[in-house]
Parts: sequence; C-alpha cells; structure tokens
Amino acid sequence: MQDQTTHDAEDDPRNADLRYYLNGRIVGPDEAVVSIYDSGFMLGDGIWEGLRLYDGRWAFLDDHLDRLFEAAKAIDLDIGMTRAEIVSVLEELRLANGMETDAHARLMVTRGRKIRPFQHPSLSRSGPTVAIIMEHSVPRVGRPLRLATVPHLRGLPMTQDPKLNSHSKLNCILACIAAEKAGADEALMLDVHGFVNTTNACNFFIVRKGEVWTSTGDYCMNGITRQKVIDLCREAGIPVFEKNFSLVECYSAEEAFVTGTFGAQSPVGKIDGRVIGDGQLGPTTARIRGLYKALVAR
Repeated sequence: MQDQTTHDAEDDPRNADLRYYLNGRIVGPDEAVVSIYDSGFMLGDGIWEGLRLYDGRWAFLDDHLDRLFEAAKAIDLDIGMTRAEIVSVLEELRLANGMETDAHARLMVTRGRKIRPFQHPSLSRSGPTVAIIMEHSVPRVGRPLRLATVPHLRGLPMTQDPKLNSHSKLNCILACIAAEKAGADEALMLDVHGFVNTTNACNFFIVRKGEVWTSTGDYCMNGITRQKVIDLCREAGIPVFEKNFSLVECYSAEEAFVTGTFGAQSPVGKIDGRVIGDGQLGPTTARIRGLYKALVAR
C-alpha cells in the first residue's frame, strides 16, 4: 500500500512562486534564509504555530496566538511583536501570495542568531528570528491512516512539556521513524503510565458504543482542533470523555481518528495491523467533520 502522512496535500503550481515573511520583510525564496548560527537551526530553540486559512480568515486565530505567546513566556523569549502586528503580517503575506482559502501557514519564532555555537540563551543577542511559510494547500484525500504503537513516550512536564509547541521535535520524529519502519503512516504514542496518548503529529480519538474518547490531556499537545472537537461533541450531545484507556480498548473500537490544524479530522483504519471498525471513515467521525466545517464557516 502507498505511503502517506497526515499532512499530504494536492500539488499546486502556485507554490512554485511563493513569498515569505522574514524579520520584517516579505521576501522571495532566495532571501528566505537564516543564519547558520540561528538558535532554531542550531538547537531547536524556538516555538511555532500552524494556521489554516478558510474563506479569507485564519481559523481560530486568537486561540493560536494565545498558545504562541504562552509558549514564548514559558521559554523566556521576547517575540518582539504584538498580537496585532502578527495579525497584520499574516494579512500582508496572505495578500502578497494571493491567497483566499485552502492555505496553510507555519509561523515560527526562534531566539535568533547566536554569537557562538553553544546553547546558553545569553549567546543569542540579535533579537528573535520571526519567519512565516505560507502555502496553497488542499489536504489530499487518501485511505484511512495506519498507526503503529511505538516505544517512544510523550513525557512528563519536567523533561519537555508536551504542551510546549517547540522546534525541538526529535522525540516525535524518532517515533514517526519507528512507525514507518513498522509499515505504518504515523506513530501511536503512549503516556508514562502506558495509556494511549497521542500520535507523533496529531491528537488521537476513538469511538466506542457511541462515545468519543480521547486521552486525559495530561501528556499530549493541547491541540486547538482537539479542543474544538471536544466542545462540539458536548454542544451536539455526543458523549465525549477525556480519560485513560488502553490499546485493548483501541483495537476493539468502532472508529478512530486524529485531529490537527492541517487535516482537521482524519480517519484511522488500522492500529498495529488490527482493522478498526470496518477500516473506513465512520459515521461519528463523519458527523464531527460536518460539525467542525460548520464551526469554521461561522
């Protein structure tokens, strides 16, 4: 079966001529470069947000900016821009690229250029690097995802808090590699107690007897799409629970799906070689998709 990821997009020829934002300027690809001494390149010392454009508006922008500034405070990083300035830049770049809908942005802030190639934050003395990649992007409709459970965990807050959307993604990358070696598309990661937690790139849900289950949230990214799904279920009268559950309960679920800004809700067809339900998009997942699309439209 063909390889796929949770971020596959249809080819778009417009992406051959994109503009980017870098430190106060709209630039072309030849100028969209950072120093070899940049903290993000050298150490993964930075934070980011993924944003989705629908009908001229960035979905749930306030939620994303809340999370960005919370992360900046957590790592003691001065972004050097106000919320209003970031919104203005996003709009400027959107217009420069002629984007109205079905676009994806990656907003990145690092601690900036270092004076020497070592980790101490005080060596970053030139101010932050702020960069935005913006692409025309329609998610490619493929088969339901295949997940494989991996030994890599989303850990405790005193190691690297999984709620921190940082550039330091090596743990998740190693999990993804392990899943790929097992013939899957993405990794299903457990928490420190062995309960089902999240995937390497998305939040994870199952459906059992009409109930929607997701992890407690203690060890996973505080996903914005995740929270919207929980809220929508509550509003629509769909029983939803944030709780501990095991792989045994996943294998016997009627449906499973993952959530993220890029793909919204993507169905899972197999976990560790076990077919989930009938292996296709299930009715509860389809209903949640519809509710989510209506929320975005509002």
